Amino acid sequence: MRCFHQSTREEKQNQYFLRVISPGAAHLWKKIRWVLPVNPKEFHHQGSHVHLVRQDQHHWGSELQIPTANFEEVLTNDEVAYEWLCNLRRIGFVQLKHAPTEKGQVAKLGKRIGYLRLTFYGHIWQVEDKADANNVAYTSGELSLHTDYPALHHPPGVQFLHCLKQTDVGGETKIVDGFHVANQLRRLNPEAFQILTSVLVDFTDIGVDYCDFSLQSKHKIIDLDHNGNVVQINFNNATRDSVLDLPAEQVHPFLSALKDYVLLMYKPENLVIFKMEPGDVLTFDNWRILHGRQSYISDGHCRHLEGAYADWDEVMSRLCCLKQALYGDR
Repeated sequence: MRCFHQSTREEKQNQYFLRVISPGAAHLWKKIRWVLPVNPKEFHHQGSHVHLVRQDQHHWGSELQIPTANFEEVLTNDEVAYEWLCNLRRIGFVQLKHAPTEKGQVAKLGKRIGYLRLTFYGHIWQVEDKADANNVAYTSGELSLHTDYPALHHPPGVQFLHCLKQTDVGGETKIVDGFHVANQLRRLNPEAFQILTSVLVDFTDIGVDYCDFSLQSKHKIIDLDHNGNVVQINFNNATRDSVLDLPAEQVHPFLSALKDYVLLMYKPENLVIFKMEPGDVLTFDNWRILHGRQSYISDGHCRHLEGAYADWDEVMSRLCCLKQALYGDR
């Protein structure tokens, strides 16, 4: 039998025992490895978590009708918050509307799900044109499509961007479903897909912000799970290391494969372009959605976004807790 703590519902011992009654013999204790889930937490996982983790994702191109929710209702209404997180998981992108146009709103979203992810840019960061920019995002120039922070070994899973001020000219947001485009590459160019799912690429980031930092990591551009499904995109040309740690004969095939993937991203049928309004909060899957920005005209006092990260562990935890509170084990 397995023994659990009464309040924590956690297992109290490492070995499992089963009392076996053998014909013609006394009661025998035989040590075995238990193979069935009898932990109450495991039953809870089976009852309410698995379908959330494995639910079908909806892949999309330029036809996407961006799902929206009211910012204040996400904070105060469990049903709205649950729908927000379900759409975030399934579609990868949700736009929250009518947030106050003052700092601190992304911190409220962090509290709603649990807490924010601390990185070398702090818990919360300001995206605006800065004279002493330590990141290309902190300029008025164009941002090419990318995922954030592949220089970390574990990039943030979810990103929040709140528009406080918007410029009159330029600054449009660009988004692409990286999973959708990766599967296109798999069909159109299997060799390129194989390269981008097997070759490790160096990413680096060096600077000073929340504190000084010097980062180096290796990632495949496209990560697959054990079933061959695309589960994560790691691509940021601004932080991709100039040094390719590859045998010389692999350099050209890799760059050619990467070029084919990027060209697919920018096809009109895959690209969604829109302009944020003050009070909009973009919430999106940073492991899936590549985002970018058109250049804009800056006078030093226009376009201002506030950003933050969270991890999927916290987001999925809140999603499961909301489901349990709203619907029980249904």
